[in-house]
Amino acid sequence: MNQAPNAAAGQRSPASFVALLPLLLFLALFIGAGLYFQHQGVEFAFYQLPSVVAILPAIVLALLLSKQGLNRAIETFMEGIGHSNIIAMCLIYLLAGAFAAVAKATGGVDATVNLGLSLIPSNLLLPGFFVIAAFISTAMGTSMGTIAAVAPIALGVSDQAQIDHGLMAGAVLSGALFGDNLSIISDTTIAATRTQGCDMKDKFRENLMFAAPAALITLVVFIFAGQGEAQLSAGQPDLLKVMPYLTILVLAVAGLNVFVVLTLGIVLAGLTGLVGDGYGLVQFGQDIYKGFGNMQEIFILSMLVGGLAALMQQQGGLAFVSRGIEALIRRFSSARGEASCRAAELGMAGIVSLTNTCVANNTVSIVVSGEIAHELARKHGVSPKRAASILDIFSCIVQGLIPYGAQALLLATTFAISPLEAVSYAWYCLILAAVALVIVIFRKRH
Repeated sequence: MNQAPNAAAGQRSPASFVALLPLLLFLALFIGAGLYFQHQGVEFAFYQLPSVVAILPAIVLALLLSKQGLNRAIETFMEGIGHSNIIAMCLIYLLAGAFAAVAKATGGVDATVNLGLSLIPSNLLLPGFFVIAAFISTAMGTSMGTIAAVAPIALGVSDQAQIDHGLMAGAVLSGALFGDNLSIISDTTIAATRTQGCDMKDKFRENLMFAAPAALITLVVFIFAGQGEAQLSAGQPDLLKVMPYLTILVLAVAGLNVFVVLTLGIVLAGLTGLVGDGYGLVQFGQDIYKGFGNMQEIFILSMLVGGLAALMQQQGGLAFVSRGIEALIRRFSSARGEASCRAAELGMAGIVSLTNTCVANNTVSIVVSGEIAHELARKHGVSPKRAASILDIFSCIVQGLIPYGAQALLLATTFAISPLEAVSYAWYCLILAAVALVIVIFRKRH
């Protein structure tokens, strides 16, 4: 999505607000359904209407608004779906899903949790679970998978040590979103790097400058907020089953092609199961397919958003948004250079934050905002790795602070607390927001 399809690019219309109506319709349907089901007291209200269904009327409207004629508009839509960045993003989603499914089936998640539990001092439970969740989410690339694995254990420990459930939920949520933002196999990282056209290792290193200080500050906060003490009973850590996670992390940071990295991760995770008992090649193949299925929604949605973005771009919708942000940038930065670059980065942060507040899905918000962010970065000298980091960071910040997000809802269900209480202790997200704003505003550009 960081380049428009050639056929559509040659016939773009002038900037037009009308071209944004399909996107607004998508947001209205998705948010409206969520609010309705929330009012009805339905659990996971904002996930009752699948996003891939909510976007279909928006696509129909975009086709009807096109001045190209129906057949040519459909061609533009198909070109957007088939753009190389969209296809590459979807293939990476499939491989990441397969790795996560195989690693979980072969005991990798349990082994990692046991390793973490064996290393936590009995008087540092809150910071300990923050670190465990951070490591697992960085290795797995999913905050939801991390919460599902760690939260039940954290609940038992918090009961035993008489730790406030909200505090423990906040520690788990904070750690889970640390890895969701930083992991090289997270769907947010995949979306951010593909839309901005940068390597994952470069985005990881750039992102680390924001995440590392925020994580250290959060760790100190949880240490001082710690309460209660309990002796943890952990299973025997199996270092062999932790190795696939460590391997893909090291190889990805080293710069190896992401397709090769994930393929090796799948093979290694499968081998750790094959050398044990009760795991065969047939099950290995079934788990790979299951992992593909787990990525179905974001896979389909990314393709449909790619097609919708191509239509909106051809009709001048993205140009309209870019022009509005450009006006703000000119207003708050009288000169080009650092001031213009800084304003552009704040503009990217604002648009992805607003989008994620609406759709309650950090990956979707990045995919929707990616084209506009790429154009802003190109015009104002923001490096692709910085643009990708800004998108990922601020989408994850918002995801951890909205009480109707999937992460907060899952934690609230597990800990029997309100979603608002869960996000109120997501201190990492608040600290990351402060650190990110300080770096964006005061960092020298070279």
